Amino acid sequence: MNYRILCLILMAVSFGYSLVLWIAKRRSAGNPIPANVQDVYDEATYQKWRSYQRENQNLSGISTLVSTVIYMVLICSGILPHLGTSENPWIAMLQVLIPVFTLDAVVGAIFAYYSTFTIEEKYGFNRSTKATFAVDQIKEWLVTIAVMSALMSLFILIYENLGDWILVLFTAILICVLFLVLLLYPWLSKLFNKFTPLEDGELRQRLMALLERNGYTVREIQVMDASRRTTRSNAYFTGAGKTKTIVLYDTIRTTMTDDEIVAVFAHEMGHGLHKDTVKNGALSILQMVVLVLLAWLTVRTEAIYPDFGFATRNYGLALLLVSMAELPLIEPLFSAVMSWMSRRAEYRADAQAVAEGCGPELISGLKKLARENLSNLSPSKLEVVLNWTHPPLSDRIASIERLEKEQKSK
Repeated sequence: MNYRILCLILMAVSFGYSLVLWIAKRRSAGNPIPANVQDVYDEATYQKWRSYQRENQNLSGISTLVSTVIYMVLICSGILPHLGTSENPWIAMLQVLIPVFTLDAVVGAIFAYYSTFTIEEKYGFNRSTKATFAVDQIKEWLVTIAVMSALMSLFILIYENLGDWILVLFTAILICVLFLVLLLYPWLSKLFNKFTPLEDGELRQRLMALLERNGYTVREIQVMDASRRTTRSNAYFTGAGKTKTIVLYDTIRTTMTDDEIVAVFAHEMGHGLHKDTVKNGALSILQMVVLVLLAWLTVRTEAIYPDFGFATRNYGLALLLVSMAELPLIEPLFSAVMSWMSRRAEYRADAQAVAEGCGPELISGLKKLARENLSNLSPSKLEVVLNWTHPPLSDRIASIERLEKEQKSK
């Protein structure tokens, strides 16, 4: 078996999957808008949405194609063995990973730049400056290099000394890292944004009363300076245990009424009450186990390395093979399962808002979010099943209205 050819085949299959999704997204632009959300867009805004979707899909398709071609060229050109020349396994790993990750970051930054300063700018979403954009890209590159280098160094240390025990020990370490990130995310996110406590006033009093009524506590209600980069609005729940935090975009304060913000807040509180972040973490643990298993199988298969021109084992190549060829084959399955779980969680969180008497306000707030963010109101079913973490707006509204009727009939 020639592992280089096998790698190229797997990458081609992965690209084919991406192409199928891309076609489904393109076709969904022509789907009729469901009756219960036809008031979200007027005709001019709907045409603006279609144009926005088309430009984004074109850029996404080109980006995926370019990335796939670049990785295939790296595999076929035989350049990788000329990078990892050191006899020290740690240095040889870094010699392969740092140039490849840097190339990937540069290519990604080019497409992100076009997306931010051409498409997002054209449709009125962008507020980021070029300086902010550049700093963000550098921070992302540094974090990626630091995290990957640290984890791979740890992987090498364990494998070189304990061999197959890496399956147990490294998986346990990754799980600890996962929960640490979950706990510390409210602080880690400060690398990219500024957060300030929601100021005292009627809105904060209403939100705190909502939390107290449900016996739920959070570390803080914070406002994120999203307007520094975008006009989009959102809110989210993050952290766990004593770090639980509900974050509001500052843009939401200008696009929604206080009643609608309370409804959205009740929804986010619902995520906390149902421990949705922890549940998602459980599935992420399974992903970690599969990732370590793939890495272990790749590293210990000695026949792989000569097919790529390496005289000895190179851990950097192993990671690239896992990330470029192996993981993309099983990722759609995990994505579909996690998306299904996430959509169920969204329905539960919506039900919490309805239970708080905020159903109509949640509907109007969700419509505003969809309008402000130029959301797709009629996605393809395939796209929803495989990738959508939130149910389509039409389905959410139908569920909220059904719950409202059930509540009134009791």
